[in-house]
Amino acid sequence: MIPNRRGAPPIFALIAVLLASAVLAAETASGADSRLAAQFRNADADGDGKLSRAEAGRAAPGWAARFDAIDADRDGKISPEEIRASRRAGKDGRKSAVATKFDQLFDRADADGDGILSQGEAQTGLPRVATKFDRIDKNGDGRLTREEMRAWLAAKRAARTAK
Repeated sequence: MIPNRRGAPPIFALIAVLLASAVLAAETASGADSRLAAQFRNADADGDGKLSRAEAGRAAPGWAARFDAIDADRDGKISPEEIRASRRAGKDGRKSAVATKFDQLFDRADADGDGILSQGEAQTGLPRVATKFDRIDKNGDGRLTREEMRAWLAAKRAARTAK
């Protein structure tokens, strides 16, 4: 005979929701990590597990531009761990919270780490920006730089304050 389990279904439902949330969070984190790992492998020409300034410059201009801020141990090479730590810390720790958030969002969307957003990267990583892509892309080259994004955001801010 099975004992009466009044109230058991809501508990099981709660457990299922919690487990599903944990799985989704893990998949999201592992997705970002696997994307970073793939980008890093492509850039690591000598396969030593670290990027020299030259390797970063050739294959990952976005990382190259921030090389000194990422290279926490100052050994002249950057590792995946240093890149992750830099992303978590907001690069050099001196930027404003808004600038740091902007850079974090931009970096997450910049799947290939080249410091520029393609239409596809914007669609995947910043879908609301993707809907305005052509307006933001002032030079019409089909790519969004940080500068174009900042200029667009500044113009939006200025328009709001002028009202």
